[in-house]
Amino acid sequence: MSVSLIQKYNVPGPRYTSYPTVPYWEEDQFSEDLWKKTLLESFKESNETEGISLYIHLPFCESLCTFCGCNKRITKLHDVENPYITAVLKEWDIYCDLLPNKPIIKEIHLGGGTPTFFNPKNLESLLNGILLRATKAKDHEFSFEGHPNNTTRTHLQTLYDLGFRRVSFGVQDYSEKVQKAIHREQPFHNVAKVTFWAKEIGYTSVGHDLIFGLPFQTLEDVIDTIDKTKSLLPDRLAFYSYAHVPWIKGNGQRGFKDDDVAKDDVKRQLYEEGKKRLAANNYHEIGMDHFALETDSMYKSFQKQKLHRNFMGYTASKTKLMIGLGISSISDSWYSFSQNEKNIDEYYNRLEKNELPIFRGHILTDEDLIIRKHILKLMCQFTTSWKAKEEYFQEIPEIVKQLQEMETDGLIEISTSSITVTEKGKPFVRNICMAFDLRLKRNAPQTKLFSMTV
Repeated sequence: MSVSLIQKYNVPGPRYTSYPTVPYWEEDQFSEDLWKKTLLESFKESNETEGISLYIHLPFCESLCTFCGCNKRITKLHDVENPYITAVLKEWDIYCDLLPNKPIIKEIHLGGGTPTFFNPKNLESLLNGILLRATKAKDHEFSFEGHPNNTTRTHLQTLYDLGFRRVSFGVQDYSEKVQKAIHREQPFHNVAKVTFWAKEIGYTSVGHDLIFGLPFQTLEDVIDTIDKTKSLLPDRLAFYSYAHVPWIKGNGQRGFKDDDVAKDDVKRQLYEEGKKRLAANNYHEIGMDHFALETDSMYKSFQKQKLHRNFMGYTASKTKLMIGLGISSISDSWYSFSQNEKNIDEYYNRLEKNELPIFRGHILTDEDLIIRKHILKLMCQFTTSWKAKEEYFQEIPEIVKQLQEMETDGLIEISTSSITVTEKGKPFVRNICMAFDLRLKRNAPQTKLFSMTV
């Protein structure tokens, strides 16, 4: 890839798990009553046809990984498990009491933190409590994130018996020097063990999360990691760019110098060579940062143009309503977003008062809803159009004019009513989406908000 293109387009930008992005939420226009109204509207429109999704945030970790930007609480004391599960189930009860009938759950995702911090029996209690007040969709897809160092066969079997068929393991990189720098030391045999266990038990999609651009990471490290990964044959892979944002993540990312982190063309080489290696091993690029074998549900969904993206990342199917449970979780009714309290004590206090633990949110405007669709299509299908009247908005000509330079650079193809991202342009899809982001354009950030796009 051209170094000049990297230098030209490597600017701070959102990852677009939502539109509007969180820094541009109009919190003063939001209220819990409006959130409940849109929640019920979305539920009535979609529960019987597509079901709903649940994201459950399990925040505890035994140690701090310095690359991580998630909301987490570091502790080795496992007596935190039961009170947290009790609180999450109470939050779920409050939601279920609001709904006019029993929810049909299409997706559940356990994220963290470290979900496998929790004892398998406690996870079973949590899930049984959730399912007690809901119905599983026939084609449900339940997934969780596992840490290779503490995921046991019992974890995998317990969740499998509850209907989970997809698991992703955080690998990052196999270099001992890199692992030490990011405080995530885990030998290859731990990853191999949990991967083989999952396949033996019957999981249909086993994923590995890899990161490029980590401190001290070399091209040889990336190639070695991908070669080791190939030997385990996970069904899908995330190959993320390390987001070096110490101004957001605090001291956890200041355990190494800025100069220890690859930048610009050096970092992009890690991605390009890694991507070539993945393609040679029959992994197909799906959306941004994701790759899958042809047998995986994500690949099939991408081929059918049914891939979806929300606060859980990419999903193989879409639900209009996603309810987030636990601290810092974000819910999405399609018409609005709401986020839970980030502080665990405040989260508990709100629930003790029988209140939903929401502290902020955003009600989408008509303009937001149109732009959201365009950005979602670009992120999931690498194309969008405004042929239909409801897909057009008055700033389209200005956006097309702004994107003409990207067309000259070979990153997109523009027609009279559509834009398509080229193969060359896929690494720059965030930049392309930014052209549609009217809120970002109207109020450019004066401080550092986002990671670099390349």
